[in-house]
Amino acid sequence: MTDASALARAESLIGTIPDYPEPGILFRDITPLLADAAALRATIDALVEPFAGGFDVVAGIEARGFLLAGAAAIAADAGLVPIRKAGKLPRPAASVSYSLEYGTAAIEMHDDLAPGTRVLLLDDVLATGGTIAAARQLVAELGAEVIGTAVLLELDALKGRALLGSAPLNALFHA
Repeated sequence: MTDASALARAESLIGTIPDYPEPGILFRDITPLLADAAALRATIDALVEPFAGGFDVVAGIEARGFLLAGAAAIAADAGLVPIRKAGKLPRPAASVSYSLEYGTAAIEMHDDLAPGTRVLLLDDVLATGGTIAAARQLVAELGAEVIGTAVLLELDALKGRALLGSAPLNALFHA
């Protein structure tokens, strides 16, 4: 069971930076949370708890999703798979394009996941849902199975959950 006071502290450590990276965007700064060992441990435990024992690898979405996914993979005794921005991988990869709040992007993944691998997707923020929907598509195209998605923070007003349908989603905090 996750420590509620450590989770409350973790949530209080997430800062909001206005107009970054574009005017009108409220950037959520998680670095103070990452620097607090107890808050980070409680966060990681709470992110993976609903999916415990049901996945083989944690797929972290670039960039801040990597930070959380690495810790989650170790805590869950699972492997780690990076989902990278286009052009960052050194060998052939599968790729999916998607829309962001403020533009378009593409993500890539190495194409060597074994078919049937059970994947927990992990990212820092669920905003419009485009990145996570693209990551789910990418994993499925490679023949692996997304068993769920965990995010640190869901921005409820952007309604990203609607794009993801009924697939299991654990959003730890809401703004």
